[in-house]
Amino acid sequence: MTESELVNLWIKTRWHIIVSQFAPTFLLTALVGFFALGLATADPSVRAAAAGVLLASGILGALVQINAANEALAVIADLRAVDGMSAVTRRILSAAPWVNVVRFVTPAVFVVVYVALLIALFAG
Repeated sequence: MTESELVNLWIKTRWHIIVSQFAPTFLLTALVGFFALGLATADPSVRAAAAGVLLASGILGALVQINAANEALAVIADLRAVDGMSAVTRRILSAAPWVNVVRFVTPAVFVVVYVALLIALFAG
């Protein structure tokens, strides 16, 4: 692939990373809002369903984020092989360590938030 094609692929992959954040963020925000409306005192079956929806969506969201990050790292690996790199390519390469935030930190934060919400749902 040419440098231009790889840069365009990077742009698409970066967009996938950004979009993959929307659903989990919305879901967590909505659940906090549902707590304000009384979810913590709802029937146990409703609370279990909320926990299940959050878990299923969280797993899917984490998988999408990890996959998008892995694809971004593959593009970066291919860009490293380009001769006579442009400033744009050098800037993309400098972002490589930050892609690991999407692969590791974001899913870890989700786990912490999920555990906190489970505690609030069932122990609160």
